[in-house]
Amino acid sequence: MARALITGIAGQDGSYLAELLLAKGYEVVGFDRLASCADAPNLSAVGGSIEYIQGDLLETGALTAAVEQAGASELYHLAAPTFVPDSWNDPSETIRAIVGSSAELLSAALAQEARPKVWVSASAEVFGDTDASPQAEESPMRPRSPYGVAKLAALGLVRTMREHHGLFACAGILYNHESPRRPAQFLPRKVTRGAAAIALGLEDELVLGDLAATRDWSDARDIVGAMMLAMSAERPSDYILASGEGRTVGQLVEVAFAAAGIADRVRDCVRVDPALVRPPEPIAPVGDPSRAERELGWERQISFEQMIAEMVQADLVDLRGAS
Repeated sequence: MARALITGIAGQDGSYLAELLLAKGYEVVGFDRLASCADAPNLSAVGGSIEYIQGDLLETGALTAAVEQAGASELYHLAAPTFVPDSWNDPSETIRAIVGSSAELLSAALAQEARPKVWVSASAEVFGDTDASPQAEESPMRPRSPYGVAKLAALGLVRTMREHHGLFACAGILYNHESPRRPAQFLPRKVTRGAAAIALGLEDELVLGDLAATRDWSDARDIVGAMMLAMSAERPSDYILASGEGRTVGQLVEVAFAAAGIADRVRDCVRVDPALVRPPEPIAPVGDPSRAERELGWERQISFEQMIAEMVQADLVDLRGAS
């Protein structure tokens, strides 16, 4: 039976990947900093079906010990800081958490007698001030945040280990991907929760920044499906995982308000705060997923509208319960 280790299993991507692998007949081992699966709401459906290892990315040797204990044939390294603005507060910790953990996991994989396959999640933040849109795997990478710098270094490590040691190592350049499990500090969840709160009469307005800002949004369940496809491919490679379509924050708001049944209230209930408006990006952050589509046969199953509707519905249920 195939066996997989997922770091960051309690998060959005990790929990969905665990469910997918279990459905495919895998044994799944999870690594996360929570005390147990019982403390992870995202694992409520599968917590009893996984082996769990508590650990911290910043603790030297923790990942090495997890790899040795798991004895897995596939390693999915998803654990990392995810909120880009936080990387400005402590760049050194961001570098250690992203680059250091990726290096330790890759080294641990090399040290195993039967070398496991490795997946490392990178980010569209590696492109930064690129001059191409949509971005492909070969597009110039000029990150403009400590988070982006760290993700670029992790991506480089994967490529170097693959070429030098022949390790089956893949990296995903992940664009924005959402779901009802997305934490509240991220913009799409702020929008869906705001729409739900207004629909229920709990809030009067939703305060946002630039409604013209563009992002490339996909559903997290489609993204983790691509990870599994990449690890099943004949040869390892790196893949952009994105929808290939840019949408504005304003479009996100319209879809969310429509899903909440208040489409006619966007104009009255959405307020732009100039303090939240950032300088416009010269190049739209939109990914070109054609390599993943061509080489892996990847097809996205969940539309943007369905994804946002599910998020709004989850927020409606949650807010009704809270009130």
